[in-house]
Amino acid sequence: MLERLTEQLRHGTALAPAEIAAALEALTDEAMPAEPKAEFLTALATKGETPEEILGFAAGLRDRAIPLEVPAAVRERGVLDVVGTGGDRLGTINLSTGAALIAAAAGVPVAKHGNRAVTSRAGSADVLAALGVPTELAPVKAAQALQQHGFVFLLAPRYHPAFRAVAPARQLCAQRGRRTLFNLLGPLLNPARPDYQLLGVPEPHWCEPFARVLQQLGVRRGLVVCGEAGRREDGAPVYLDEISSLGETTLAGYLPGGAVQVSRLNPKDFPLQAARVEDLRGGDAAANAACLRAVFSGTERGPKRDALLLNAAGALLVAGHAASWYDGWVAAENLLDTGAVARKLEELTSH
Repeated sequence: MLERLTEQLRHGTALAPAEIAAALEALTDEAMPAEPKAEFLTALATKGETPEEILGFAAGLRDRAIPLEVPAAVRERGVLDVVGTGGDRLGTINLSTGAALIAAAAGVPVAKHGNRAVTSRAGSADVLAALGVPTELAPVKAAQALQQHGFVFLLAPRYHPAFRAVAPARQLCAQRGRRTLFNLLGPLLNPARPDYQLLGVPEPHWCEPFARVLQQLGVRRGLVVCGEAGRREDGAPVYLDEISSLGETTLAGYLPGGAVQVSRLNPKDFPLQAARVEDLRGGDAAANAACLRAVFSGTERGPKRDALLLNAAGALLVAGHAASWYDGWVAAENLLDTGAVARKLEELTSH
């Protein structure tokens, strides 16, 4: 079956829902060799994944995940995730992680889903562990942490046992320099099933399709972003899978029950310091953790702080804790300046 579907993809024909289900059965079968799985994933990426294919695979993998039982009182308030697909390879500090912590300090329940580094030197799990935040909580403890502290990190491998069967094929593709569908799926598979989501993608053309997928997965309010970070020597644009303080950001979002709207955010509308992508670069997990602590304590007030404020503004907006981008910026700035974020981090690292 997988070989037949691979041939179909090589001819440019998209997969129907029943074919997606069959492919997922094969991909998650640990008895099947890695090579045909790698061939299938390569053919799918070469053809280009459709929104319907991304939705089908995401829904199927979510059904196979170990769920997080979110306490009713927390669900009533709404759970937020702030996450990027990764893959921009620019080595910036962990902006999504920092924005998630700022949102938690504002009282937004945050269930951040992520992993260790794949395409960067410090993934969200790496930098949170370096900060002292628990990153390997089992489901019951994770639900308790979310209720007690308003923040929890969910390490993807703990909640997605089906990924074990796909890992050898993904490694083959990585060795051959090929991305796969699984480079895109991670942010869609949060076992807490968030109500609100700020999601960064590596290229602008993914914004609208991913917003539609979030909507169909049941996320009440979603915002998908991709920001310009400058130009290469050949004039080609460089993109961040974040809200950018360096250039315009493409946005695709929707309100509960509303249609997806695409727009642009101009950083010139905010009181930003002049900066280049080099000013946002970080290092390993320890270096990025130190940078976040410096921003939270008020000792770092340069371009990295600006970028975190902008992403936190987006997180507060999508979670309904800010009425506008400007209100979100001001709220995030106040949370930093009053020490609320530093106190939240201390709370998370003391239990």
